[in-house]
Amino acid sequence: MAIDPEGGRCVSADIAAGISPAAALFHSLADETRLRIVQRLARGEARVVDLTTQLGLAQSTVSKHLACLRDCGLIDYRAEGRQSFYSLTRPELMDLLASAEQLLAATGHAVTLRPTPAGVAEEPVS
Repeated sequence: MAIDPEGGRCVSADIAAGISPAAALFHSLADETRLRIVQRLARGEARVVDLTTQLGLAQSTVSKHLACLRDCGLIDYRAEGRQSFYSLTRPELMDLLASAEQLLAATGHAVTLRPTPAGVAEEPVS
């Protein structure tokens, strides 16, 4: 699923196109970059500049993916001066990612989707 280059929207556009909300949600999470952003935000809030540095992506790319995640209600931001701090809005997302980790491990494709405790090496999303 491509992100709308005009506004970064994904879920609302999918639903408007007749895709069920459940399918639209999973489409939102089907992108590796968005999963990496969710994984980072699960450790705490971050600014766009933090995400671009940590993920090695262009600001415009990060901003479009953040807009998509905001569109489906998984993240939001708070403004502080001229800066925006992004964070997860739905703690249930961690339960979904935990279930996905268990399912993938059971099928022989173990990955780490949730943050790991401090001092433990983190496996990239794959």
